[in-house]
Amino acid sequence: MKEIILDGVLIDDEAEFSLEELSYACSSSTEWVIALVEVGVLDPINYQATPVEQTSWIFSVYSFKRARMAMRLQRDLGVNQAGIALALDLLEKIETLESTLAVCNEPVTHA
Repeated sequence: MKEIILDGVLIDDEAEFSLEELSYACSSSTEWVIALVEVGVLDPINYQATPVEQTSWIFSVYSFKRARMAMRLQRDLGVNQAGIALALDLLEKIETLESTLAVCNEPVTHA
């Protein structure tokens, strides 16, 4: 039997990332992350309420997950940044619809 060793990092749902940390986690530049913010792929936590300097942006785990998916879409499929925004939005809608469908397909139990 072949033994497979996985290596990874567990991230708490409450974790937050700076611009530099997010770009490092995605093996990308800060300019790449800033471009994703500009096309609406990412939304810094502290961006909407009070505009702050880009170097002070804070990102949630949700943004981290979107940035990692964006990186794979761009690297593996050659999708441009506008296409990434569209693809991620559609993927999230599919996931929501699949969750709703799963709930609807659960057997009805009578008390």
